[in-house]
Amino acid sequence: MSTENLPQSPGPSAPGQPLRKPRVAVVFGGRSSEHGISTVTAGAVLRAIDRSQYDVLPIGITADGRWALTADDPDRMTIADRRTPGVEQLVESDEGSVVLSVDPGSREIVYTEPGAVPKALGEVDAVFPVLHGPYGEDGTLQGLLELAGIPYVGSGVLASAVGQDKEYMKRVFISFGLPVGPYEVIRPREWELDPSAARKKIIDFAGDHGWPLFVKPARAGSSIGITKVDDLSGLDDAIEEARRHDPKFLVEALLRGREIECGVLEFEDGPRASVPAEIPPVQSHEFYDFEAKYIDSAAGLVPAPLTEEQTAEVRRLAVDAFEAVSCEGLVRADFFLTESGEFVINEINTMPGFTPISMYPRMWQETGVDYPELVDLLIRAALRRSTGLR
Repeated sequence: MSTENLPQSPGPSAPGQPLRKPRVAVVFGGRSSEHGISTVTAGAVLRAIDRSQYDVLPIGITADGRWALTADDPDRMTIADRRTPGVEQLVESDEGSVVLSVDPGSREIVYTEPGAVPKALGEVDAVFPVLHGPYGEDGTLQGLLELAGIPYVGSGVLASAVGQDKEYMKRVFISFGLPVGPYEVIRPREWELDPSAARKKIIDFAGDHGWPLFVKPARAGSSIGITKVDDLSGLDDAIEEARRHDPKFLVEALLRGREIECGVLEFEDGPRASVPAEIPPVQSHEFYDFEAKYIDSAAGLVPAPLTEEQTAEVRRLAVDAFEAVSCEGLVRADFFLTESGEFVINEINTMPGFTPISMYPRMWQETGVDYPELVDLLIRAALRRSTGLR
C-alpha cells in the first residue's frame, strides 16, 4: 500500500484560520465472536457521522487482532445473505498495521508496513469504539485508550469490565438493591477440577428453580452461546456451547413474563432514560437469540405497551443500573416484567448494538433523538471528558 494513499491528519490550524474539525477514529471488528455485528454497527455509525463536523478515520481490528486501516465504505458493512461482514473484507493492506502512541501527550496514530518507514497519520481527538464482547467492550480497549490519553465514547475501564462480566454485574446490582433473578456461576477452575460436582450444582439449581433454564457464557453478548435447556438431556451440550465462548458460564432460572428494554444516554446534566421497548415472543425462535436479533430482524414494540407507572419505574431502574456500575455515555438495560408485576434486571450492555434494527437507537428515536443526533451527542460527550481518574 502506497503511503501516498493513507488518510492524512487535518493538522493544526494556522494562525487566524478556523479551528480544524475534531478527528474521530471509529474502531470496530475485534477478536470476539461478535466481530461481524461490530462491523455492521460501525457501518451504521460511519454513515451517520456528520462529515461537516468531524474528520473520520475507520480502523478495523481483524479476527486475529491486527489493527488495520479500512475502507470508509458503509455499504460494504451490512448483513447480506444472512451473513455478517468482517474487517478482512475492508482492509486497505494485508500487512500494514495501525499503532497508537502510548504517550498521553501525543494522541498520535502511526501506520507501519514491513520494510517501510513508519508513517505518522496525525492525532486523533476521540475514539468511537464499537467493539462488542471481549477484547473491546470489556475494559481492555478502554485501558489502552486511557494509557494513550485519547478520550473515547462510552464507559471507562471498571464499568466496561463489570458490564461485560455477568457474574460481577449481578453482584453489583444486588449490592445496590436492584432486583436480580436466580442464577448460579460455574468458574473455569471449578469445572476443570471436578466437572461432576459442578454439574451436580447445576442439577440442584434446577431442582430448586425448575426446568427449563438458560446456560450462557459469562462474558459474551448478542445472545451468542446461550442455550435454553428443557431437561437434563440437553445440559452437557449447552455447557459445551457456552464454554466454547467463555470458560466461565452462568445458569439462570427461567423468568416468566415480558422482556423489556430501556436505553440510557448521558447528557451534560446527567443520564436520562429513553422510552422503553418490549421484545415480543418470536414464533420461529425459542428465545430472543442472535438470529432473531440480527438475521431475522425480530420487531420490538417501541414504545412498550406499559402503564405510566410501569414506564416510570423501568426508566428509574435503568438509570439506577447505569449509576450503580458507574457507567458513562450509554447503556441498554434489559429487564423482565414478571407475571407478578415486578421488574427484574437481566443485564446491561455498555456498548449496545447500533445496527439499523438495534433497539437502542430505535428507543431514542421514539424519545426524540434520531440516529445522527445520537451519534453526535456521544462524540461530543467523549470530547468533553478527560481520560484518567474522573
